[in-house]
Amino acid sequence: MQSLTKRRLSAAGLDALLREATGVGCRLEEELTDGWFNSAYRVRLDDGRPAVVKLAPPAEAPVLRYERGIMATEALVYRRLAGLAAGAVPAPELLFGGDEFLAVSVLAGTPWDKAAEHLPPATASALRHELGAITARLHTLTSEDGRYGYPAPEAELSAADWRTAFTAMVDALLADAARWDADLGVPAAGIRSLVAEGGPALDEVTEPRLVHFDLWPGNIFVDDRADTPRITGLIDHERAFWGDPAAELVSLAFGGDTGPDSDLVAGYRAAGGHLDFSPRTAPSARPVRPLPGFDPGRGVRPPRLRRRPRRLDPAPPRRTGRRAARTGVTAETGLTWSTLQLLAFFWS
Repeated sequence: MQSLTKRRLSAAGLDALLREATGVGCRLEEELTDGWFNSAYRVRLDDGRPAVVKLAPPAEAPVLRYERGIMATEALVYRRLAGLAAGAVPAPELLFGGDEFLAVSVLAGTPWDKAAEHLPPATASALRHELGAITARLHTLTSEDGRYGYPAPEAELSAADWRTAFTAMVDALLADAARWDADLGVPAAGIRSLVAEGGPALDEVTEPRLVHFDLWPGNIFVDDRADTPRITGLIDHERAFWGDPAAELVSLAFGGDTGPDSDLVAGYRAAGGHLDFSPRTAPSARPVRPLPGFDPGRGVRPPRLRRRPRRLDPAPPRRTGRRAARTGVTAETGLTWSTLQLLAFFWS
């Protein structure tokens, strides 16, 4: 499948871009081809440091509403992570950041999806526990201006409360789906009705926390050759938003169990996070058909969450409502996998 958004540069063009913007040129070593949205290159900077350079799509490239300005979002997240205690949330170091590109340090290790086949079960279990702890520490970051939603002003998808922001985020995706003639398998009106019905639960979220929202195994680097295998870093923070941390379970489910007895939840709680799976007294949720589709780039669909978490938060508990997680994609339409994760975060 051909990417509609990748901006490709020659070795000379990449060197010129960096040199003009930062005063430091580079030598191209290889293009990194795993991603679908941004172009990425491994380079050697003139000062000898290895780096990865990501390029934002060309200005004329068709992107979704929430994808406007997300290169700056990734740079923002790296800066915020740098303010945490060393190693709290391992990630590349931001070397240079801008609206059109960013350069980050090179992580040790291998993407988890590529290492998964030869990881012994005990190692995978330990890594899921560590991922839970890292996620809890990620969720301690709060919005500096108190707003919810996507931080990039170009998207115009932020608000002073979570219900308004989440509703706008879903409406924008439904409008993009209509524009791209993407069959979601469920009527847009039904999705809007579900979000509206869940409004009271959305109102219970009273603090905007950082949600990565794309923590599938390909965005998690692991060092499985060390005496004690460990996670070396999280990447691709561009789709992050400020909101309810419970949304994080959507992409985390791609890597394994996220139920109350899972290694991930145990790690989250061990790091001080609060995750409440207790039932509510409200009527049980109506079942929602999973969105259809298949992602040819990843070849899997995530498991349905076994139980619905009421709370995923590193702070003392505040009730955040109950939700069911399902997901799917439309392939050939320009609607990306992580985009339709939002449509998976249905409220009952």
